[in-house]
Amino acid sequence: MIGANEQFNTYVAQRRDTMDLKKLTEQVEAICIDVAAFIREEAPKFTEAGVSTKSANNLVTHVDHTAEDRIVEALEKILPEAGFIAEEGSGDRAERLNWVIDPLDGTTNFVHGVPCYCISIALVDGTEPLLGVVLEVTRNERFTAWQGGGAYLNGARIQVSPRKELQESLLATGFPYDDFGYEAEYMDLLRELMHRTRGIRRLGSAAADLAYVACGRFEAFYEYGLNSWDVAAGVLLVREAGGRVSGFAPSKDPVFDEEIVATNRAIHDELLEVIERNWQRQD
Repeated sequence: MIGANEQFNTYVAQRRDTMDLKKLTEQVEAICIDVAAFIREEAPKFTEAGVSTKSANNLVTHVDHTAEDRIVEALEKILPEAGFIAEEGSGDRAERLNWVIDPLDGTTNFVHGVPCYCISIALVDGTEPLLGVVLEVTRNERFTAWQGGGAYLNGARIQVSPRKELQESLLATGFPYDDFGYEAEYMDLLRELMHRTRGIRRLGSAAADLAYVACGRFEAFYEYGLNSWDVAAGVLLVREAGGRVSGFAPSKDPVFDEEIVATNRAIHDELLEVIERNWQRQD
């Protein structure tokens, strides 16, 4: 007799085979456009009174919660069998197929009126991203990708940067806001990369950082302490644009293991060498 788990896995495999990922991506993009309009409406009238904290320096607003509620409600209609891994905790996680959602990546930027914050939505099977949409709200840039279908910015095909040397590259990173356990290692890494690159930027949204790698604005992005909803969509964007994504070590999964290196592929090994040299002291 076939067990329940085996039956479910067979169903998911069959369901994947019949999915129109391009159509699903277009539907998710439409959801993002609608929710982005809501966020833009809220931005001019937002005040500090609407801010609360989940942990030290980890902010959340009513805009995050409302945006996530709208996203979850809409996604339930287009793929009812999928579960949810959402930053604000909406929905229940499924065994295989899940929507991974950050309704407002860059909340601190939003609160302070700083441009660059995103909606990020991915569909994953286990740890494997199947589609991803990142919408940068302030510039209305819509980055989309589906497995095997390439990556796009507002409908136009995008590719990673062709630069081949770390010394010629512009990098993006983020800084820890509540986990300072590896502060010394991270500062050592930053110091070396300051000397080994054209510069390092910190946008305040990992979803935007990854989208910018995918379209060639950055050659690479690296960070630790991230969550799956920060990066799941961006990981697929970079891969479908011809880039390479890994953890700091080969054994790490870039979506769920809280550390990521995403590059244009050409500089990946060189960047990993620098990271591993400065990161080995955590072991």
